[in-house]
Amino acid sequence: MREAAARVKEAAHRIGFDAVGIARADRSEDADRFREWIARRFHGEMAWMEREPEKREDPRAYMPGARSVVCVAQSYFVEATSPPPADRGEISNYARGEDYHVVLKDRLRGLSREIEGMGQQAGSARANARACVDTSAVLEKSWAERAGVGWRGKNTLLIREGIGSFVFLGEVVTDLDLEPDAPAPDQCGPCELCISTCPTGAIVAPYVLDSRRCISYLTIEHRGAIPAELRPAIGNRVFGCDDCQSVCPWNRHARPTREMRYLPREGASSPLLAELLALTEEQFRARFRDTAVWRARREGLARNAAIALGNAGDRAGVPALLRALAEDPSPVVRGHTAWALGRLGGTEARTALAGRLGSEPDAWARSEIESSLGTLSE
Repeated sequence: MREAAARVKEAAHRIGFDAVGIARADRSEDADRFREWIARRFHGEMAWMEREPEKREDPRAYMPGARSVVCVAQSYFVEATSPPPADRGEISNYARGEDYHVVLKDRLRGLSREIEGMGQQAGSARANARACVDTSAVLEKSWAERAGVGWRGKNTLLIREGIGSFVFLGEVVTDLDLEPDAPAPDQCGPCELCISTCPTGAIVAPYVLDSRRCISYLTIEHRGAIPAELRPAIGNRVFGCDDCQSVCPWNRHARPTREMRYLPREGASSPLLAELLALTEEQFRARFRDTAVWRARREGLARNAAIALGNAGDRAGVPALLRALAEDPSPVVRGHTAWALGRLGGTEARTALAGRLGSEPDAWARSEIESSLGTLSE
């Protein structure tokens, strides 16, 4: 067990992972907490998290015969840059390079192949191994914590000393019997900077996140209208939010990524808001197809850009908003564009909103126009 575990860890580091640990495959100690979190509807519209809970809670249901969970972490941290100007949006660090699902899955499959071969080398049948990224039915932070890869921060993200929390997690579930590691101890202490910094108060208690208020959830996973009371707090964020990580003391000396494919592409960190708002479906696909931003879809990204323009307080964004109000095929985008015009104000915005009111076919978008006109009349 011990020798095989050492070989697995050596292989993981050789393949390019920054941290690796092993846990025994049995029912997660977080199973009841996860069920309570779902019961409180803190997962929002992420209905897929409700499906197959037994697989999330116990890897033996995910892969019959499983005996070990090999957990890995890979840094995606890149040194912080200056805040973008008012006409540009902000994309979360993890989504500025190549889609991590592709990169991580590729490396995890390589680790799986090595683990599968270890059974034969030991003179037994070929071991079974299944690679998992965050699209798999596995409670990855729970297993990483149990495997000693890191501890759960009060913002619910995994933290590892010397690396920080800007990490991607992955797992290989296997029927190979490997010596498990000791769980990582919690090192957050009394610090609650992540809780007090969250712009929308989404961390409702230490280690408890209400996704429905989280900017990352709202700008990526949430479909349709974003609650009006939360829009101002989104600021210029068009995809994700890093605030609770940026203030974490454990990230002051975060280890920069060694994976070149995670480095920001040109224009990926702070894209022009007017360009995002004007993207067609074809342009969106061409620009973001192989990045994590794809998850937001064209409609979601344009919606977020409209909110950011409204929050910017710069009337230079009015022409782009006027075009979207008149031409965008999505009522969701038109409605948020109306809200943004109401925030920026001015005669041009009032005239356009009043002119659109009579021709807007969608009831919800009309209500947003009416609300904005009411705000401008005050």
